[in-house]
Amino acid sequence: MKKKTVLLFIILILLLLVSSFLGLWFGSVDIPAGEALGVMTGRIREGTAYILIVSVRLPRVLGCIGAGVGLATAGVILQNVMNNSLASPNTIGVNSGAGFAVMLSMVLLPDAISVRPVFAFAGALITSLLIFALALGSGSSRTTVILAGITVSAFLSAAMNLIKILDDDIALNINTFLVGSVAGISMRDVRLPLVIIITVFLLTILFSGHLNVLSLGDDIAGSLGMNVNATRFLLLTLSSLLAGAVISYAGLLSFVGLIVPHICRRLFGNDSRILVPASGLAGASYCLLCDLLGRLIAAPYELPAGIIMSFIGGPFFLFLLLRKRGGRRIAA
Repeated sequence: MKKKTVLLFIILILLLLVSSFLGLWFGSVDIPAGEALGVMTGRIREGTAYILIVSVRLPRVLGCIGAGVGLATAGVILQNVMNNSLASPNTIGVNSGAGFAVMLSMVLLPDAISVRPVFAFAGALITSLLIFALALGSGSSRTTVILAGITVSAFLSAAMNLIKILDDDIALNINTFLVGSVAGISMRDVRLPLVIIITVFLLTILFSGHLNVLSLGDDIAGSLGMNVNATRFLLLTLSSLLAGAVISYAGLLSFVGLIVPHICRRLFGNDSRILVPASGLAGASYCLLCDLLGRLIAAPYELPAGIIMSFIGGPFFLFLLLRKRGGRRIAA
């Protein structure tokens, strides 16, 4: 591994540590830095600062880390599997599929919080397969993938709005979910999703060599002995697990899977063996910083992290579209 790559990884790790500390320290209630550090190092095990950090801010920080790792890794997978550098859980409608499934679980099983990751995974996987099938049936062009995603996403958004209209109880509590936020989550909310995210993230690192081969195109991958369809389905399943696990507790966070992989490609190159762990680290820090900015920018009130991400992601997506220059390929 090159010295530059090692140095960049060290910077990402330090950025994650600093972002995590800031996430535990700052909030609507001021905590002296010494007390915050004491709680984090285990020297302080009682008092207001301890309760606030351990019960409120720690689940929030872990939720941000899980969301960043999950969505950024899902973005890398989708961009390679669909051979489209504009693909991400948000832009191709995977988020909407998982979100609709979670809302459906709220209607059918309102008290069964533990089943939401299952519904979210199923919604994300079905949407991924549907969009890939639509694109494949139309020649699998890069533009078609995005247009298919926009179409499916619009349909699912209409279905979610219909559920809001028909169910008053969901309508009162669903707005934060639709925007995307980690505010108010508990360890109970994130325990199972984090296990899924960590497990699938490690599996994705193991299969990162397959991502490299698949990005060369179906013909070359097949000539190298890869079962292209089986590998693609496996990787789509992994990306759906990641996106579904995040959405089950954090809602429809936007553009993480688009912005972070693009930045990491610029810094680390296209080798997925390096790109996947780098994107995971960078995604975690990105979500932490967006959530922290949402806490501080309108203090003592809070803006959901999803709003900050949309303000950043919208112009970024437009910039990438303009770089296509009439549809020419962007290096994936």
